[in-house]
Amino acid sequence: MSIGWVVLIAIAALLLGGVGGFFIARKYMEDYLQKNPPVNEDVLRMMMMQMGQKPSEKKIRQMMQNMKNQNQKK
Repeated sequence: MSIGWVVLIAIAALLLGGVGGFFIARKYMEDYLQKNPPVNEDVLRMMMMQMGQKPSEKKIRQMMQNMKNQNQKK
């Protein structure tokens, strides 16, 4: 087998592995986000109630804004 064939097979394997890895990672992230949805106002409200606090709309909006600001800084 010549060196050209070895290089061709190696490049083909890398391309197939990259494409396959992309689709596997995409499927994994879709499943993860479906099982663990991002935090929203309802989740914050429920967490505050579980901690024994009475959530007001002002507190909920402040916490959501703080979380958005932290995500933008990253």
